[in-house]
This record gives sequence, C-alpha cells and structure tokens, in this order.
Amino acid sequence: MKFATLAIYSATITILISPNVASGQPAAAGRPPAGSPAPMMPWGVPDLQGVWDHGTATPLERPDRYEGREFLTAEEVVQTNVEATTFATSERRGELSPQRDVGLAYNQFWWDRGLSDGRTALIIDPPNGKIPPQTSAAEDRAEARRSNGRPRENSENPEDRNLWERCLSRGAIRLGGVYNNNIQIFQTENHVAILMEMVHELRIIPLGEDGLGTSSPRQWLGRSRGSWENDTLVVKTDHFSGQAPWRGAGENLTLVERFSRPDANTLRYEVTFTDATTWERGWTAALDMPRTNGLLYEYACHEHNYGMENLLRGARFQERTAGVR
Repeated sequence: MKFATLAIYSATITILISPNVASGQPAAAGRPPAGSPAPMMPWGVPDLQGVWDHGTATPLERPDRYEGREFLTAEEVVQTNVEATTFATSERRGELSPQRDVGLAYNQFWWDRGLSDGRTALIIDPPNGKIPPQTSAAEDRAEARRSNGRPRENSENPEDRNLWERCLSRGAIRLGGVYNNNIQIFQTENHVAILMEMVHELRIIPLGEDGLGTSSPRQWLGRSRGSWENDTLVVKTDHFSGQAPWRGAGENLTLVERFSRPDANTLRYEVTFTDATTWERGWTAALDMPRTNGLLYEYACHEHNYGMENLLRGARFQERTAGVR
C-alpha cells in the first residue's frame, strides 16, 4: 500500500518534523539522504534491520467528523500536530477535566505521540476507516466479563488486572502509542526478530514452515511464522492464549503482517486482523515507520510494582468507606 504524499502540505509537515531538512541543511548524521534505496541482505532480500518509530498522531479509526475523507487538509494537519505536541503542557491543563488530567499521568516532557501522516485513519480497509461491528458472540463475552464477580475497578488480586497494568505484556501489535514507540528488527536467513521497546518483548519469527507443528502452546504474543513474497516479509500469527486481548479479540485472532522497505528511511507496515468470533469481517491498518538513529533502552516499567499495591490498597479503602466487607 503506497500512501500519497500531498504536495499541498508537505512543506508544512517537513518544517514540523525537521527544521534542518526544511532549511536545506544536510540530513542527520547516520541517516541516508531522503529517497535513498533500501539496502539488501547478502542472500537477496531487503534489509529490514534497524530501529523504527511507530508513533503517530493519526488515529486508528476515522473520526466521525472526517466521514468519507481519506486525507486531512493542510490546515488540519498543522492543527493535529499542534494538538499532539502540546496537549499535556502545563499551559493547557485548564482545558482538561479532572479525570482527563489524572489520565494523562505526566507532563508533556514524557509523551512522544508522533505526528500526523496526513491521513484521517490508520485503517485502510474497510474504506470507512472503522473497525467492523462486533459479533453477538463478542458482545456476550464482554457482558460476561462485566458481570463476572467483583467490579474491575475493585479487583481483589493482581491477577485480576490485565497484563498491561501488571507490566507483563502489551501484546503483539504496535500501532502508535504515547511513548516508547520504537521497535528494532534483527534478521538472518532463517529468522526475523522484533524487539519492542514498550514492555521490552521479543518476537522471534521463523521463516518457512519447518518445525512449527500444530501442538505448540498458546502464547501471549501468539505463534508466528514468516515468508517472503517478492520484497515483502509476510508474517502470519495465530495460537494466541487470549490472555492479552486486543480490541476484544482473543484466542481465535489471526494476524497477517506485511513488512517492506520502500526506501532506506522507511519501514512500511500493514496488518490484517481476522477473528470471526469477534468481528463481522476482517480489517486492515497500515503505517509508514521512519527510521530512528539511536538505541533501544531497557523498558523497566517500575520496580516492585508498587503501583499495583497502591491500586489494590486504594480499592480496599474505598470498600471500607462504602461499608463493603
């Protein structure tokens, strides 16, 4: 999927992203000139290795106000980027409700959402830019979770919280984020490995079908295997445990990811989600990731998980105050 670069606002985006490039100065050290061809591995496939940034201000789903529109105007791109880079600054906190202010957690210094690529949504199929409707089975599962025992906000034990809050897993998919928006790819003739900065998980993807079998255990990140289709790495992942659900999907989810490198500074990523027990049809999202000149540092989350202790302690206090138990 090749995304159009609209000349009407390309200069504006360039200024927001890189003043040096806009002023005609040389590109950053270690970064090939814009438009340079992607390198190849010695065995004849594209070299996908490097650190890539999936941060973006483009939403996953198309907002209703942009119904029927694939691209933003030049003015809308500028406004979107201003919002992305200033939404948590101290000067704007008066615009937030108390709940939203607490939800932001940190000041602007700690956030790194990326900028708009000019599109109104990451979803490219269906054409309306929306996740397809859920099935009745998915709605039943959601209702069962809501009615099963203690309310989520008053969990009894750490195990009642999700893997994300417990600093264990964020799942296999990375489409934007608030910070730590990097992945690093390593590549051999027989394997591709993807190290994700957030929660520091590593996906090791064998190429070809050898040795996979059908009895491998279900895992948080699923079971992946890859193959090359011309210059595109195609990775199919299934065998999810269901303990790290994504948008309501669980153990029946199948992902098909496509990685390509149209030039030296861009990793093109496309992912199709299929789960007949969750959505009425499959759907696809896509994102161009720029190359990052830097290292991936350890994501330590927090020591001793004191945040979880305080969350549960606060829930017990609320229950005592309300006369529960």
